[in-house]
Amino acid sequence: MNRSTRTFVVVLIAVAVAAIASFGVFRAIQNMPVREVEVRSLYQVVAARELAMGDLITKDDVKLVAWPASSPVTGGFTNIEAVVNRGLIDGVVAGEPLTEGKLATLEAGGGLPPTITEGMRALSVKVNEVIGVAGYVVPGTRVDVIVTLANRAGINESMTRVVVSDVEVLTAGTRMDAAKARDGQPIPANVVTLLVTPDDAERIALAANEGSIMLTLRNPMDRAPTTTAGVRTGALMGAPAPAPVIKPTPGGGRKVTKPPAPLVPPDPKPYTVETIRAGKRVDGEVIR
Repeated sequence: MNRSTRTFVVVLIAVAVAAIASFGVFRAIQNMPVREVEVRSLYQVVAARELAMGDLITKDDVKLVAWPASSPVTGGFTNIEAVVNRGLIDGVVAGEPLTEGKLATLEAGGGLPPTITEGMRALSVKVNEVIGVAGYVVPGTRVDVIVTLANRAGINESMTRVVVSDVEVLTAGTRMDAAKARDGQPIPANVVTLLVTPDDAERIALAANEGSIMLTLRNPMDRAPTTTAGVRTGALMGAPAPAPVIKPTPGGGRKVTKPPAPLVPPDPKPYTVETIRAGKRVDGEVIR
């Protein structure tokens, strides 16, 4: 038997032994008894389907599921009767546990009123495709309210300014759920309901009565208030800067703050007319 044949035989024997050993280990593991460990659990009330904000919960909307007792849901429910006939103040998805923070009281019922937080007010404003930002002002978005006051007694020129900023949209038309908002789909509506403070409600109501209002859509992560001085018709046409502002100083004096100088176009260059009489040049005449 030559060297190559001996090497082949040794490799073949090693492979056979390894295969037999692997099969033996597999059979041993397969015959091992299964140890079942019982996990202590409790029952939790979850949504049986997707529910929108303002929905009144019925027995068909919820179900009980087993939940690990080691990690209970804070503010959750273990009894279906505790959530029936209560309104949702926030939307939930199928299988999501219901908590006390997502439900209104039993006396509040369903619909829009339970979704209004304490100290706030719901105010509806009339919109169209332009004012409603082409239908993208949907529940859950945040907007600024802008008013335009036309020329009238006491106002020499039209003016536009932000009156209320960072306002949450509660409903678009009669829709209160934000499902389309999550999908990025517009919701055509002629009325939008805003969640505002009582002071802001008065400002928006006055603005809608005195002029025309528009809504500007905000980035949901941008929560800084909008602070602008507004714009007047004259500013669009390059009107002169306003008069200096006099502010009192801590020492009792007055500090005059001069506004930036308006941009004034330079005077045009004069024309020079040159006259030639009988072959002689006469001094030029400057004409402006």
